[in-house]
Amino acid sequence: MTRKISLHAVALAAALCASSAMAQSSVTIYGIIDTGVVYTTNANANGNSVFKMPSLTGSFPSRIGFKGTEDLGGGLQAMFVLESGFAPDTGAMGQGGRLFGRQSYVGLKNSWGQLMLGRQVNMTYLSQLKTDVMGPNLFAIGSIDAYLPNARSDNAIGYLGNFSGFTVGATYSFGRDAAGPAGPAATNCPGEVAGNSKACRQVTALLGYDGKGWGVTSSYDILYGNTGASNGMTSSDNTDQRVTLNGYFMLGDVKIGGGVVDRRTRAAANTNTDSDLYYLGVSYPLSVALVLDAQVSRLDVKNSPNDVTLSVARLTYNLSKRTAVYGSLGYIKNGGTSSVALDAGGTVGAGKNQLGVMTGIRHTF
Repeated sequence: MTRKISLHAVALAAALCASSAMAQSSVTIYGIIDTGVVYTTNANANGNSVFKMPSLTGSFPSRIGFKGTEDLGGGLQAMFVLESGFAPDTGAMGQGGRLFGRQSYVGLKNSWGQLMLGRQVNMTYLSQLKTDVMGPNLFAIGSIDAYLPNARSDNAIGYLGNFSGFTVGATYSFGRDAAGPAGPAATNCPGEVAGNSKACRQVTALLGYDGKGWGVTSSYDILYGNTGASNGMTSSDNTDQRVTLNGYFMLGDVKIGGGVVDRRTRAAANTNTDSDLYYLGVSYPLSVALVLDAQVSRLDVKNSPNDVTLSVARLTYNLSKRTAVYGSLGYIKNGGTSSVALDAGGTVGAGKNQLGVMTGIRHTF
């Protein structure tokens, strides 16, 4: 009888320990499925139009992710994020076919901030989250600079902290991009080369402040090239630098956001460029369920006629907290011989303007 009571006590203690362990850790599965159809004019040099289902994004890129935390005591937590992008039109994996191409990191966090190791979004990505009202929409500033909505770094150490309204952060990458030329903004620069401490390295930093109804953020981003890298970045002495200044303010429920991205590339011969990308947008809730977003952006390429102006409007109707339908209208004007397509990942004839219409559905889980 005594032995039976002891066995019951051990089983109860084990169950209590297991329950306690479960209470201290959690894992969440989440995601977005977002797709639609798009029509664009002047999709080639002959001026032909095209109907298609886009792969890269609709109003948001589709994804599935796993995130978790474990309470280590004393206010310290372990955490991880694994996030995979995919194309709903074909089911193909995004980010050049990577299993967890959007994010793949593990780290620690407490009241002093969070420290992350692995593939992660960097400070350029975070700097525009609150100010770019269109976000990664199919028609948006990501069409002009594909890096902005895809600003991630492989092999990176990252830090992010929030202190009384101030946000500070930084990343350092030993090899910024292990993907080949496939995928959005992929540049084939894995780095981590013995004897070359600059090869494919990247440094980003952020400083921001959010007050009552307004905020401002600035970021710095410099990446280095190496042999075989894309976009003329074929030497570790080549650099691609972006400095951003972004801000927003609220007028009741209306958000007005804008900013500038100053970019300077120092690449192979005759490929050095200086440019400024300006954007200004407004997000206006017409009702609880209906939201109108609009944005104008302009790329000013120094000493070149290849400037670009993009105008976009999007109307979103929220059927529920998780499901929405939307329509978007966009127009891009290409100066000189510029060939920036209106739709991310799309095509346009050199020097041709382009009109596009998109409609789709988004579900989050």
